[in-house]
Amino acid sequence: MVVDAGRRSSPHSERALAELCQAYWYPLYAYVRRQGHPREDAEDSVQSFFARLLARNDLGGLSAERGRFRAFLLASMKHFLANEWNRANRQKRGGGAEHLSLDWTGADERFRLDPADPASSPDVAFDRAWALALLERVVVRLGGEMTAAGKESLFAAGRAFLAMDRAAVPYMEAARGLGMEESALRVAVHRMRKRYRELLRDEIGQTLVDPAWADEELRSLQAALAGG
Repeated sequence: MVVDAGRRSSPHSERALAELCQAYWYPLYAYVRRQGHPREDAEDSVQSFFARLLARNDLGGLSAERGRFRAFLLASMKHFLANEWNRANRQKRGGGAEHLSLDWTGADERFRLDPADPASSPDVAFDRAWALALLERVVVRLGGEMTAAGKESLFAAGRAFLAMDRAAVPYMEAARGLGMEESALRVAVHRMRKRYRELLRDEIGQTLVDPAWADEELRSLQAALAGG
């Protein structure tokens, strides 16, 4: 997706960039809030930042961030805040620029309920929120695939097992609830885990110029979650 977004001056690149922004706006919101700014200022700043990014459709700074959209977005936001935060003529909510509709519903509550260490830095909050947003997209994609295959009940019961240690999965109890043999559920969960890992790598790859860097990015995101 980043590669598509980087092809400037085409409707396809604009859609790709807008989709990336739509998927990963909350980490920037968490970053601004962790800096001590109130909800309204965070919403205005994130909205204005995306309006400028979309208007310029410029991912030229990706090379400086080793092709990682995550790092590029945070560095760009820092630059934006340093130059725009206190300007009286800052465009509110994108003012005349291309508008990205963001749903702020629940964002403030989500921020307040985040169990991350409140003393952690805004950068750490951003990386943790990014990792969680990415995992959420993976789960949604997996759920969509399984629902389309008529396995909605299996997904609903098995999604909790994705983050569990294999030895901790209550196969017998879950199989009974689904009306399945335990052996069949074990096979199904194994397939779910395999597909989940594939989708995870694909989702990470979409935020990189070179998908070969997916392992490095995955390690960074795992560290962000572990430090939360």
